[in-house]
Amino acid sequence: MELIQEISEYLQKGRAKNVKALVQQALDENMDPKEILNDGLLSGMMIIGAKFKNNEVFVPEVLVAARAMNAGLTVLEPKLVEVGNEPVGKAVIGTVQGDLHDIGKNLVVMMLKGAGFEIYDLGVDVETSAYIDKAEEVGADIICMSALLTTTMPKMQDCIEQLKERNLRGKYIVMIGGAPVNESFCEQIGADYYTPDAATCAEVAKKVVLGKKAATS
Repeated sequence: MELIQEISEYLQKGRAKNVKALVQQALDENMDPKEILNDGLLSGMMIIGAKFKNNEVFVPEVLVAARAMNAGLTVLEPKLVEVGNEPVGKAVIGTVQGDLHDIGKNLVVMMLKGAGFEIYDLGVDVETSAYIDKAEEVGADIICMSALLTTTMPKMQDCIEQLKERNLRGKYIVMIGGAPVNESFCEQIGADYYTPDAATCAEVAKKVVLGKKAATS
């Protein structure tokens, strides 16, 4: 257990090499890959997420912690595939068409990964139909859209309208965020959730996806 704790602590410090080496050591000692993932990598990332939300750490610390998590995942992923580890859910994410900002989106990607989601990052300047097409292709649970410009916010509504036109609105949880976006805009366009920061997005996403799966099982 001490080894798992060390993985979490080194991840929080952003020490990628240490994390990678310790994950390998844990595997060599025949530790359960799921335990290494959940109690080592993901728990460390969630601690960083909570600290970020409380302004105890800032974007640079989150970025280096995420890099350390990814270093650990490169070693761990083949083993997780072997044991058939199921992600919490699948999320399609991107910055809407006409908008090239990606720092906020990238933070959300990291936090969602840290919450155990499988991520399909479409990048920036994403066409409305691309979100839906990708969600259909991969069997996603969530569509996440980010905007930093007020001029690109209507693209979020376009996506919701397209989902309705294709009779898919009830199939996906639609989450939106970005500096100019707020709760009233979320209600106005009929999105499911607005979250003010990346850590809250990951918390809400995990809660609603697990709740939805429990309701349908």
